[in-house]
Amino acid sequence: MEFDFDEIIDRKNTNSVKHDFAVERGKPEGVLPLWVADMDFRVPPCVQERIRTSAELGIFGYSDVKSEYFHAVEQWYERHYDYRLREEWMVKTPGVVFAIAMAIRAFSEKGDGIMIQPPVYYPFQAEILHNARKLVTSELQLSNYHYEIDFGDFENRIRRDKVKLFLLCNPHNPVGRVFRESELRRIGEICARHGVIVVSDEIHSDITFYDHRHHVFAGLSPEFEQMTITCTSPSKSFNLAGLQVANIFIANEGLRAKFVKAIAETGYGQPNLFGLVACQAAYEGGREWLEQLNDYLRGNLDFIRIFIQNRLPGIRLIEPEGTYLIWLDCRGLSLNEEEREYLIVQRAGLWLGSGRTFGKSGEGFERLNIACPRRTLETAMYRLLGALDS
Repeated sequence: MEFDFDEIIDRKNTNSVKHDFAVERGKPEGVLPLWVADMDFRVPPCVQERIRTSAELGIFGYSDVKSEYFHAVEQWYERHYDYRLREEWMVKTPGVVFAIAMAIRAFSEKGDGIMIQPPVYYPFQAEILHNARKLVTSELQLSNYHYEIDFGDFENRIRRDKVKLFLLCNPHNPVGRVFRESELRRIGEICARHGVIVVSDEIHSDITFYDHRHHVFAGLSPEFEQMTITCTSPSKSFNLAGLQVANIFIANEGLRAKFVKAIAETGYGQPNLFGLVACQAAYEGGREWLEQLNDYLRGNLDFIRIFIQNRLPGIRLIEPEGTYLIWLDCRGLSLNEEEREYLIVQRAGLWLGSGRTFGKSGEGFERLNIACPRRTLETAMYRLLGALDS
């Protein structure tokens, strides 16, 4: 089956956060939104069909899943990542950010150090601070337009700040790194040496480019498996964020019990019916759709790369290894944050993700979502070109 990723779908007036809330979020009406991490593509037909069947029943009571749901997830991870899950490890949550907040509550106390690697997905910092923990940062280092981990700094900060948890983002949002196995092993060895629990956000794992391969962190060694909370969801891979479902895997029985207790204390119970239905359908029947999606995204990336090289000399693409979120170095424009915001929003009519929201080291950068039809990207790039030329 061929899937049409070129179709322009009008998402206005659908209560889309991406398309319907510009004014409420301080942007002018009519900006072209390329900021938040959802796609402008229809989900796989198998997902639509399964949801339609559930909706036609017309009863939406409390729902859960049987073993078939776990088997769909299990087979996906074994086939794609050579990692074997166990059903008792699974804890279902309404999202990965919710799971991260629960891990913070379950495995640390107020004032404890929790470490992140900026510039990184901004809810990481927000949840640490919302829960009154100490924010510890080990900045990724940009060298020759490629981000690397400073392992000396990484371990020193763990030791100095008595870090209890490390929030790993892999593939990394927003800089697009898919960390190599050797890098992940070194992270794991350092964390194991200092008794640090790793919360591994792997939500973007299915979207990688060229020869870059995602490794499940917990699958690299039995020791890592026992100290890791692995956060997964089909939401980025299959555009299901609004259905609120995530699958969290915790092999260590003691850690899992604390995590489940933290969830119970919030009052959260049964998951969203349609999220469960969509997740199972996607993992059972969405493989071909995902493969074609990744091909299309590579084409979008090629278009962006060539356009920037040829037409936008003040901007540099940080070559992504994964995710459909690209990181643009705009420092060559020689504009401060306010000037660049005016150029992008008011002059070009674009709504991107300002780099400053991802941490201080993100200043001068913009995040752009390429999970949209090619014509949308073309419109965005020519708007930006026109604003710069004028």
